[in-house]
Amino acid sequence: MRLRINFKCNTFVKSYLMSKKVVGIAMGGYSSEREISLESGNTVYQVMSPSHWDCFKIVVDKSQWTVIDSQENHYPLDPKNFTFKRDGKTVHFDVVFNAIHGTPGEDGQLAEILEQLQIPHTSCDQKTAALTFNKRDCLEKVKEWEIPVAKSFIFDLGDPLDINAIAKKVGLPCFVKPNRSGSSYGIVKVYEKQDLNEAIATALKEDNQLIIEAALVGTEISVGAYGIDGEVMILPITEIISENDFFDYDAKYNGKSQEITPARLDANTVEEVHNNVKKLYRQLGLSGVCRSEFIIEGGTPHLLEVNTIPGLTAASLIPQQVSAAGIELSDFFESLLTEAMKKPLI
Repeated sequence: MRLRINFKCNTFVKSYLMSKKVVGIAMGGYSSEREISLESGNTVYQVMSPSHWDCFKIVVDKSQWTVIDSQENHYPLDPKNFTFKRDGKTVHFDVVFNAIHGTPGEDGQLAEILEQLQIPHTSCDQKTAALTFNKRDCLEKVKEWEIPVAKSFIFDLGDPLDINAIAKKVGLPCFVKPNRSGSSYGIVKVYEKQDLNEAIATALKEDNQLIIEAALVGTEISVGAYGIDGEVMILPITEIISENDFFDYDAKYNGKSQEITPARLDANTVEEVHNNVKKLYRQLGLSGVCRSEFIIEGGTPHLLEVNTIPGLTAASLIPQQVSAAGIELSDFFESLLTEAMKKPLI
């Protein structure tokens, strides 16, 4: 597996390095994950070879989208055609690396803009992004493909709160989660029925749609995957052991967890997880690098969520998995860009 992945990445990169491509690395965004996205985008920017790629940061704010070059010069991005003026010349992007967690990168808004302008990008298309960004809709869809998920209860802002109905449906403890957010923002683990009201109020600060799930008991794993020439490549699985009550923001980004890559799983479980991840990647129509989270309860992997713009910071799991696969991070990012430029433009 390791030699095969290395060979794949290097082959793809070489085929596109005959001419220098202009790359926009989109980062920032409008959600609570903005700062993490800036770190992810900077990780990509810092490891890209300047001899192969002409890279620019695209920092996304609600009021302004700004392009930043290697000398820290700032240029306003023209939203109509996704270009900017530099030294009196109009600069067009050959490809965009999407590193925006949350809105507008992970929910499909950026993909829709780029697709209309026929600019290649590393993420999935608008329709797929909108589906996977909505945890409830995505989990409902994957159940059609016989992929196990936790029991869940749907709650929206303004719905009557019936804590007895929630406890009966999903049991206790349970997790109250914002439906459309990441990095564990707004997630609360609830042990007692009387605490559901406060947990729901906390989660509603992140999103007006919630999903309340049964707390699965088992081994938590995270699995990175990416597509190359129609083939789904699986990165080494990470086993997560949180020092906190669950894999929350503190555990993810402040070192409060043990992350073991490759995970300590038997061969049959690894094969089952790989099959599920490949099915998800193909059936959902994913692109670029994605990360799927599972809890293995009673020997069965249960899907928690699919993350189409996973973190790429120094503390993030994908760079750890890439390293465990024996791939240079720069080669990996370059392979994502070259693959994006090979996809047919609609």
